[in-house]
Amino acid sequence: MCIFCQIVAGKIPSYKVYEDEKVLAFLDIKPVHPGHILVIPKKHSANLEEISEEDLKAVMIVVKKMGNLIKKKLSYAGYNVTENNDPIAGQEIPHLHFHLIPRIADDGLSNWTQREYADGEAKEVLQKLTS
Repeated sequence: MCIFCQIVAGKIPSYKVYEDEKVLAFLDIKPVHPGHILVIPKKHSANLEEISEEDLKAVMIVVKKMGNLIKKKLSYAGYNVTENNDPIAGQEIPHLHFHLIPRIADDGLSNWTQREYADGEAKEVLQKLTS
């Protein structure tokens, strides 16, 4: 049983911010900033491909609610919503989860680097995605 499933089952304590029949939201124990929240489906899904559309919709509704709390109750001007899908993308716990990371000015966090497509590369990628 993964650590998040153990939290859902009550075997590991957590700082619950929100809970309903399908979703649990709790404070990350190693926050980027105070108020860093994790939102998870209660039913185990390793990644986005495994979760049902119904459960994903329930999770995303809670992501929105938690974002509103971060802004209204903790007075942050904004936050990042991230989901690392599979270990290659940085997922450490094999249970789908969304991070809501409050942001403050000049906090040192950076987004990913960007690059330009090479000539013809975008068309090639688009063909693979749509064929």
